[in-house]
Amino acid sequence: MLEILGGPFFSVAGAGESHGPGVTTIVFGCPPGLKIDRQTVQQYLDRRRPGGNKHGTPRNEKDKVVFLSGLYQPDHNALLGPSKISVTVEDSVFETEAYECGYSTGEPIAALVLSTSKKSGDYTQFIGPGGQVRPGHTDLVKYHKSQGFVDIRGGGRSSYRATITDVVGGSIARIFLQQHFQTVLVSSINQVGDLRAKVSLAEKCQALYDQFRDEKGPTVIPAGAIAELQQLIDQSEIPSVDADFATQAGELIKETRKDGDSLGASVEVIALNVPSLLGDPLYNSLKARIMGTLGGLNAVQSCEVGSGKSVVARRGSENNDPIRRTGYTSNTHGGLLGGMTTGMPLVFEVGFKPTSTINKPQQSVSKDLTEIDFELEKGRHDPCVGVRAGVTLESRMAVELMNAALSQRSQSLAEGLPSIFG
Repeated sequence: MLEILGGPFFSVAGAGESHGPGVTTIVFGCPPGLKIDRQTVQQYLDRRRPGGNKHGTPRNEKDKVVFLSGLYQPDHNALLGPSKISVTVEDSVFETEAYECGYSTGEPIAALVLSTSKKSGDYTQFIGPGGQVRPGHTDLVKYHKSQGFVDIRGGGRSSYRATITDVVGGSIARIFLQQHFQTVLVSSINQVGDLRAKVSLAEKCQALYDQFRDEKGPTVIPAGAIAELQQLIDQSEIPSVDADFATQAGELIKETRKDGDSLGASVEVIALNVPSLLGDPLYNSLKARIMGTLGGLNAVQSCEVGSGKSVVARRGSENNDPIRRTGYTSNTHGGLLGGMTTGMPLVFEVGFKPTSTINKPQQSVSKDLTEIDFELEKGRHDPCVGVRAGVTLESRMAVELMNAALSQRSQSLAEGLPSIFG
């Protein structure tokens, strides 16, 4: 069965397990002529990588990406750069250069990230039909789904490590969106356990939108203002616009880790400077596609758009967003109406369950359904998976937005994209 992210115009496929040799990514449908620099993609992977935040897993992977196909430029020194790939087979060593910076050719773009910090022996308690099952994890269903032929190391393909593919593909989509539409994606943790932030990313973004509202055409928030917002998020203890909340959440995560337990989290993810009229109604609704891709991420239990479930308690007169010649004056709808973008920021909030693998004793079974008292013997795990999740959510949304933009272009003979306001 074909498994892709996005599509049909722009899509991303991947392969690789948590403790396998590496994670491979292939990107399909990138138009020719897009300049792709390995260092730009690496910056996003650095936000995702294990070991990149002290409140995440102690597994420390450098996660350096190399590109193998789909890029070219006549200056071969700039194209190839310093990155090399070395493979030893039997007694022979094969080495070649990887792509550093080039322009997309329209052909599939392939990338590779090696896994070099593995402790596969930590997972022996999960081997075979007598192997134990972690409550809340995929151990039981994956074992029976695969008829016993399952990679148990680190969760195999069900590991969060598989999201390397999301970030590589999403990085290329982000380059395209920013170059063509000045679209930028940001995220912020706004809840850890029962601790809730007092400042929200949605409020910050709405303030920026109001500040730079254009009376003559579509509103575009300057790149500098968005960069300042991102810097505020990056400087916090965990990625959040509310620095005080981030400090308290960091302490809560630290204490929970010491207790052998884990925490859930909620993450806001927002796209700014989004063109209007992307997406389609009904079955190919952009709302359905984005909610599906965000809600389908590992450990996600909820996904809300705009004001989310709080709209249930409102009347229509309270909930409808007023409209003026310059656009909507509020954003309860979260940038989507009828499955299509309105030009307002795309606003989503995603809820993650507590990490399944914990050190506390729990009731469980072996894979042959023998009842046991489960205790984790070894392993390195995130006490709060939401800490590293923001960049993956941004990446998944970027893939869907790029796919929608290319779909819109395929339906119009006019230059550029249509707009409601201006």
